[in-house]
Amino acid sequence: MPKTIAFVLFDGAEELDFAGPYEVFGIVATTQPDQCRVFTVSENGGQVRCANGLRVVVDHSFADAPVADIIIIPGGQGTRTEMDNPAMLDYLRKASETADYTTSVCTGALVLANAGLLEGKKATTWWGMRQQLGNLGEIEVVEDTRFVDQSPIITAAGVSAGIDMALYLAGKLWGPERARLIQKYIEYFPDPPYADVPIPEPAQVG
Repeated sequence: MPKTIAFVLFDGAEELDFAGPYEVFGIVATTQPDQCRVFTVSENGGQVRCANGLRVVVDHSFADAPVADIIIIPGGQGTRTEMDNPAMLDYLRKASETADYTTSVCTGALVLANAGLLEGKKATTWWGMRQQLGNLGEIEVVEDTRFVDQSPIITAAGVSAGIDMALYLAGKLWGPERARLIQKYIEYFPDPPYADVPIPEPAQVG
């Protein structure tokens, strides 16, 4: 049976948070559909408008979504609403009961925390919200890491860290060699420009 992977979307979701991992698992789903199937899900289905304006037509609503082996919830400004959305929290709690892994990228960790899924665990999130994450329960917030594996919960840091987490998870599911092949296929070998330029203070960004 293929592994089913649910990307949980909502208005204000950060695009790369889910598009990066979707690319990783989508390659497997496209080339070997007997091993992986991906789908998107939101509270009501239909269309969601993401943080930077991208509009996505979602495959399923919470009510009709298939059972997922892996759950991935992104971050973004929309998490400030979703972390107090009873329908979202209820879906995550119930879906995680049967999932092999429940994962978050960026501030998606705040939603998992409010669903009670990070209690007593180590976790990470986007650097600007680590303190808030630590205030949401008995959670040991880990800094300076791309992702934290507390199986069956895995949390990733901000935005692009979701790709690292997805490759790691692909390695756990199908082996490190397969993960490295996916990495090569998407040419994910970060070598950013301006690495020798000092990083500005956060207030100067944007």
